[in-house]
Amino acid sequence: MAITFVIAVPLGIAAAIYLEEFNTRKSKLTEFIQLNIANLAGVPSIVYGMLGLAVFVRWLALRESVISGALTMSLLILPMVIIVTQEALRAVPKGYRDGSLALGSTYWQAIRYQVLPPALPGILTGVILSVSRAVGETAPLIVVGAAAYVSSAPKSIDDRYTVLPIKIFDWAEESKHAFNEDAATAILVLMMALLVLNSVAIVLRSFARKRAKG
Repeated sequence: MAITFVIAVPLGIAAAIYLEEFNTRKSKLTEFIQLNIANLAGVPSIVYGMLGLAVFVRWLALRESVISGALTMSLLILPMVIIVTQEALRAVPKGYRDGSLALGSTYWQAIRYQVLPPALPGILTGVILSVSRAVGETAPLIVVGAAAYVSSAPKSIDDRYTVLPIKIFDWAEESKHAFNEDAATAILVLMMALLVLNSVAIVLRSFARKRAKG
């Protein structure tokens, strides 16, 4: 998830800023890209798993490794990150940009100092909710080779890996009662992790709003 965050979030925010702020000349190509981004946000996660298997595992020969899983999950959340960032940028009044430009700033300075701070609460909330979705996904990772059992934690991005949703599924299928208890405990751990992420999104949004108003 850490690798997924590092890959998807900067790329998604940068793409959204370019499409929304710097792409002033709307063309058929950009409209096509925008339409596909919206469509990709609704694609079932298993499709991203098949794409990750074809591109990262087989074509790029990254094998069934941590980096293959992270790149696949990055593709999964990237459209959502782009869309929520664009919506947050659209919510900032146009007068912020015009006023900054009128005072002599460059367009990037206007975006950096006048547009991004008010948009930050919405961006942070969308990013954390996107990552929360990735935390609970299982299907794409099964397709790209996440193992049901790994004897030790991965030590590099080339190692094999497993994730908590897969362990929950595996333990729930076991006949022994002890495994069912492990599955229930893992479910509670996963739910707590999601609640913490959502709580962090609320706190960051509130803090960013107060800072923008102040």
